[in-house]
Amino acid sequence: MYAKHTTDPDRAAAPHPGDAWPADAPHPCENWPDNGGRFRETLDRIGDKWSVLVIGILSRGPLRFGALHQRVPGVSQRMLTLTLRHLERDGVVSRTVYAEVPPRVEYQLTPLGESLRTIVHALAQWVTDHHEEIESARDHYDAR
Repeated sequence: MYAKHTTDPDRAAAPHPGDAWPADAPHPCENWPDNGGRFRETLDRIGDKWSVLVIGILSRGPLRFGALHQRVPGVSQRMLTLTLRHLERDGVVSRTVYAEVPPRVEYQLTPLGESLRTIVHALAQWVTDHHEEIESARDHYDAR
């Protein structure tokens, strides 16, 4: 969530999670080369709803496609397939095919994917903790 400590003078050391970002330090959301294009591309992939759900579910261990499909609420087979391909391409998920009849395929988080475990769990917990507040705010906004 925060930038790693670096000797680059344009990138300040990150505060501890929960601390306010120092006013004199550029925040990682605003301090990227290429005008933030790669940052947004990665965030689009890792932060989309299906990816977050897949990462969260796979954080408990490897699963076959069918079992994963049953556990991701509302996802179509096509969208799950696309999500898994994208996460595999990005190095977040690995796909293992076992030479059996019929073939068995399992998906699991890679070490890079495992590094997202705490972040995804924290995000899921935040949504759970604040769902009612968000719904209330939406109702209030829509009633205006």
